[in-house]
Amino acid sequence: MLRAVLAFSLLALPFAAEAVSYRCVGKDGKKYYGQSVPVECLGQPVEQLNDQGLVVRHIDPAASAAEREKKEAEEAERKKHEAQAKEQGRKDNALLSSYTSEGDIDAARRRALEDNQRSTAEVEARIAALKKQRGAAGEDVKGVDAELAAQQGLLDAKRKEAAAINAKYDEDKKRYIEITKRGK
Repeated sequence: MLRAVLAFSLLALPFAAEAVSYRCVGKDGKKYYGQSVPVECLGQPVEQLNDQGLVVRHIDPAASAAEREKKEAEEAERKKHEAQAKEQGRKDNALLSSYTSEGDIDAARRRALEDNQRSTAEVEARIAALKKQRGAAGEDVKGVDAELAAQQGLLDAKRKEAAAINAKYDEDKKRYIEITKRGK
């Protein structure tokens, strides 16, 4: 009878007192308990126990500052990739909503370039008129030169815009092909 009570007491010892709230397996393979984290648990995973002896929390071994920084950097990188993937998904959905075929993309490009070419032709015509006006006697040459410079700047911008239009629709078409081929 005494043996049974003693055995039960030893088994219940970790759970009997509220003071025992941490548990770990030391480097030597033995289990250690304590009201605070036992010294033998340093560098080892620790379990926090409630007053019934049930695990309420797992505590990772203390990491070095460099390891913590590395984990934080990895987490920041993971979040960055998640945000980029989410943004790419949003763009892909918008692309698929805007176009039903590669031909739709080509048609949209033609319309955008036609508008740009009309605007470019208007600016070129305005430049030609200003050059004629500058040659006429008695005209305000400085005012005409200033207007010519402004129109030339606008013409340069329209030419850059045409290149940007082509680049945008090339990228849209390339991505559209990737998305639709992947979906098949």
